[in-house]
Amino acid sequence: MAQRSDEHLKVLIRNGALQRRIREMARQVERDFKGERVHLIGVLKGACIFLSDLIRNFQSTDVSIDFMAVASYGKGKESSGQVRLYKDLDTSIEGLNVILVEDILDTGLTLNYLCRVLKQRRPRSLRIAALLDKPSRRIQEVKADYVGFKIPNEFVVGYGLDYAERYRNLKDVCILTLPPQ
Repeated sequence: MAQRSDEHLKVLIRNGALQRRIREMARQVERDFKGERVHLIGVLKGACIFLSDLIRNFQSTDVSIDFMAVASYGKGKESSGQVRLYKDLDTSIEGLNVILVEDILDTGLTLNYLCRVLKQRRPRSLRIAALLDKPSRRIQEVKADYVGFKIPNEFVVGYGLDYAERYRNLKDVCILTLPPQ
């Protein structure tokens, strides 16, 4: 990965810890749904790697997937506060056990927006799985049912999370420090 000389990366969560926690999360989902079908909705682009690893850890659960794409960050480091839907679901979720899979629960704006949209489509149940939770940044109240890690108020990249479409391919979750602007 070509890192710019004025940017600094520091590992926050190593890949081994990510994989262990994701296995635990999959086991919890399987216990909660006891053999019922679960429909995972990945929030693109950041959750794609987390969703891929999560789905591979289901052993006794029938799983289907779909994706939605939203944006509130654009190319910057701070949320714009406006959530825009870029890609909607391909199929109906009516009557399904839905788990919304998100890379990071930050301000709560995106997840609140998506939950409102999805509840109108009458799923049997709707839960949230977030790999990372940054509670200190919460603007709107939202609680994930499955959380990988609570993290401090740092800007993080890697394992699907990006800065201006860069760093998604890092195996670890890292803190990105940018030069003063």
